[in-house]
Parts: sequence; C-alpha cells; structure tokens
Amino acid sequence: MTQPPPPPGWYPDPAGTPGTRWWDGQGWTEHVQQAAPPAAPPPPPAPLPAAPQGTGPSLYDQPVLLVNQKTKLIELTNEYAVLDGDGRQIGAVVQVGQSTMKKAVRLFSSFDQFLTHRLEVRDARGPVLVLTRPAKLMKSRVVVERPDGTPLGEIVQANVFGKIRFDLVAGGQVVGAIQAENWRAWDFAITDATGTEVARITKKWEGLARTMFTTADRYVVLVHFRLPEPLASMVLASALTVDTALKQDDRGFN
Repeated sequence: MTQPPPPPGWYPDPAGTPGTRWWDGQGWTEHVQQAAPPAAPPPPPAPLPAAPQGTGPSLYDQPVLLVNQKTKLIELTNEYAVLDGDGRQIGAVVQVGQSTMKKAVRLFSSFDQFLTHRLEVRDARGPVLVLTRPAKLMKSRVVVERPDGTPLGEIVQANVFGKIRFDLVAGGQVVGAIQAENWRAWDFAITDATGTEVARITKKWEGLARTMFTTADRYVVLVHFRLPEPLASMVLASALTVDTALKQDDRGFN
C-alpha cells in the first residue's frame, strides 16, 4: 500500500543546501528558506563589584568599645583609638580640617575650645560618621552627618549648670539623651526617648586592661541593646566624642 505524501510544509532541502525548501503536498517548489545564523554565544558574566576598601568589624556591632586617646607631646589634633572588648583596634576618631592658624591658637592658648571642631569616626571601611561642633560660648552643639553629607541629627546641650545633659535630636524630635551623672568619675547614662538606658560611658568595667582607664581620655562604652537608626548613630557619635566634642572646656563650662 502506497504511503500518502507528507503534508505541505518546510522540510530539509533535498538539494543539500543548509536551508529548508517548501513542499506543497505534491512536489518541491522553488521557495527556499536560508538557515538561521547560529545563535551568538551568551555574553560573559559581569565582573563582581570590587570589594570595599578595608574589611573588618563594624563599630555598630560592638557591645563594648574602649576609647583611648593617643598620647602626643603637644596635642594639636585630637585623635582617639577605638578598640573592641578584646583590645583590638577597630576604629578611630580623628579631628580633621584644622587650619594652621587654629593649630597655633591651640598651641599657645585654650581659646580653641570655643572654635569650630570637625571629627571623623572611622572603622575598617573608612569614615562612618562626621561630626561638626560649631563655635560656641556656653552651650555645645554637635551636628552628626554621614560621610556623604546626609544629616542624621544633632547633640544639643540642654543646660549649663548642674549635671550637664545633652539631648540627641533627629528629625526635629528628641530621640535620646546623654546625662552626665559625674564628670570626675566619668559616668554618663545614654537613654532613648522613653528614658530607658541603652548605653553607658564609664571607667567601671571589669574587662580587659582595667588599669588603662585611669585618666579622663581613656574610658569604656557599654552598649546594652542593638539600636535602630538614627538612635544607633547618635549614641555612637555621642559616646565616642564625649571628651572632644562635648567636654571640650576643662573648666566644666562645656
């Protein structure tokens, strides 16, 4: 029994060309389709982004921070080393943008306490916070920003006499405070907006190198909770710069 012819359609060209030829159901026609060009190879995968400069622990992840002002023969620039609870340096606080004139003022007088000061808080990745304390007479105010200039808030001195308190202000709202319980003993309670203590600055710590904390430029920061933003940055800023930015006047007038 004879097989019926195949239905009309495009079939491999019996003439041997790489294309296909139209079969009309009865015979081959002159209509030919060229073979599609081979598919282009897929593009190579995009290179991975370069790793950030510096790797290491973040200051934000530490429940204990040790702050140790570096000793200098003549202290013309404030610079602090920030260590973790095991004594490894993981960051620093560095005064930046000082002019030659300001350094001269600092060398020959104590008037620089009334001038503008600018600090960078750095960890292994580079600057994480920038703090500017504008020129002041009696009360201190510290502007807290990201390194790209994004504002985070302000640390504002609330009073002059008695136990000094600084309000942590973000978005026009008080999100916390730093209360000086005892300047001489270096006891400061850092609270959130409800008055709950979330961190503390003190010399009373039973951890590493207790003998380090014998002068006002060596202290420990204890962070009790993992804090949300912007409170986390405001607490870090106030804790790491309490001496340089807030307690600049050694006569106690701040």
